[in-house]
Amino acid sequence: MSERSKPYEDKMEKTMKNLEGELASIRAGRANPRVLDKITVDYYGTPTAINQAANVQVPEARMITISPWEPKMVKPIVKALQASDLGINPSDDGHVIRLVFPELTEERRKQLAKDVKKKGENAKVAIRNIRRDGNEALKKLKKSEEVSEDEIADEEDILQKATDKYIKRVDEAVEEKTKELMTI
Repeated sequence: MSERSKPYEDKMEKTMKNLEGELASIRAGRANPRVLDKITVDYYGTPTAINQAANVQVPEARMITISPWEPKMVKPIVKALQASDLGINPSDDGHVIRLVFPELTEERRKQLAKDVKKKGENAKVAIRNIRRDGNEALKKLKKSEEVSEDEIADEEDILQKATDKYIKRVDEAVEEKTKELMTI
């Protein structure tokens, strides 16, 4: 890895982390506390992640319990969950909020698998765009004649190898999530 290629590989890594976060937030019929990561609740005037204002646990395969640290936070958390795109109606007893994940229908599993594939394609496009930006920067260096053609060719090769590596990681992540979704 050279100094010229590093910023582009860092951007590819960020794209991969973003995709992993998006895939983790897609529920697969099993309770995963990561589905709550993007949901915030108003905590003393500050938008706060639910896991920062409550204890989040998975007592059963298809249930998440949320125990707010302050009883007055139950209602705001319930409202935040209802306003989110989770598609699950929370129930509470005044102290603990329960999210019960229904079994996914075959049709819903297929739709989620399509969404996963689309997110993967978007990540691949982003990675290829990063490679293109890197190659354009190398072409500008070539025109300024500060760098030899061999060095430019080596840099382009490094950039291509990084692109291939990240495209492969995207494919693996999409395949793993699709398999998880389609397993009943």
